[in-house]
Amino acid sequence: MSDVIYFDNAATSWPKPQVVTDRMSAFLASEAANPGRAGHRMAVGAEKMIDSIRKLLATFVGGTDHHRLIFTMNGTDALNIALKGLLRRGDHVITTALEHNSVSRPLVQMHDDGFIELTRIAFSPETGIIDPNDIKKALKPNTRLIAMTHGSNVLGTIQPITEVGKIAREAGVRFLVDAAQTLGTVPIDVNASHIDALAFPGHKSLLGPTGTGGLYVNSTLKLEDFEPFREGGTGGDSSSPTQPKLFPYFLEGGTPNTVGIAGLGAAIEFVIAHDPAKTLAQERAMVQKIIDLALSNPKFKLYGPPTAANRVGTVSFNIDGYTPQEAGSILDESFTIAVRPGLHCSPYAHRTLGTFPDGAIRISPGHFNTDEQLSTLLDALRQLTE
Repeated sequence: MSDVIYFDNAATSWPKPQVVTDRMSAFLASEAANPGRAGHRMAVGAEKMIDSIRKLLATFVGGTDHHRLIFTMNGTDALNIALKGLLRRGDHVITTALEHNSVSRPLVQMHDDGFIELTRIAFSPETGIIDPNDIKKALKPNTRLIAMTHGSNVLGTIQPITEVGKIAREAGVRFLVDAAQTLGTVPIDVNASHIDALAFPGHKSLLGPTGTGGLYVNSTLKLEDFEPFREGGTGGDSSSPTQPKLFPYFLEGGTPNTVGIAGLGAAIEFVIAHDPAKTLAQERAMVQKIIDLALSNPKFKLYGPPTAANRVGTVSFNIDGYTPQEAGSILDESFTIAVRPGLHCSPYAHRTLGTFPDGAIRISPGHFNTDEQLSTLLDALRQLTE
């Protein structure tokens, strides 16, 4: 599939840096013992590897205690650990209409079960941004949690998490941020933005393998604030009849994806070495050219702001005469260009935009896209409108 022009990085980044596959292959071939489950040198080495990547990730998000970095299967897993671990019956939760189903579905299910109260904050279709004052107005005496995305996976718009975090901190409310679309290109500091828990996948802008992710639990949260999402082996205290009351093991039962974590460590090193700010600027430049094309042709319907300035590398639109699925299939079959048509697992965002149930065409450049690939994409889009 090397001839594919890939513009679906908001779903998962591709291709991966060569160092990621090399590191995973080397670890699998020579070191992939079960970490912490035995005293032999391979097990100890695997545990040291995981610990070093905990430190790297914790530092990357501004954390001060790497033991509070929980490795997860993906961003969805991290969000479920936080939501189902922090919330108690009768709690009120505030979220937004921009959320991915990884946030929305657990909250809706808990609401439908009568477990929590739920308020969903609207966003402006023109700007693609939520107003922090709307969150402030929605606070109730029983509000326990604000859960929201940092970057919309439909519009790419970056949300004002620092302002919301300040509101949450002043109100004594917990703040959970979904960094699926931002971590790896947009700077995040859990302390500067007053974030209590930060969830993220490893396979998007961090350029790591699928099946990896993490949850950083800030020091503003205590172990007692959580119920363990899963219980099982930790490789440490095997004598305790319940999950050990210790980070990270209280929230990290079971054998971790050691091979994936090795690859994720290599990916983070690659991201840092190549300067996230430069990558973001490159992606925004590509998005702006797509936006300019859409604005120059009345057959395009662009969603969100007419600029890439406050976006990650993501833009969505529709083309007159085609459903998103038809346009996506033509780009794939006739031009070998991979994009993402549909609802993007964010139905509330599409309802607000008026694109439900068909959705839109989403294009998301990534680290490895070239100007030549972008030119091919723009030419293909022009041909679709002729």
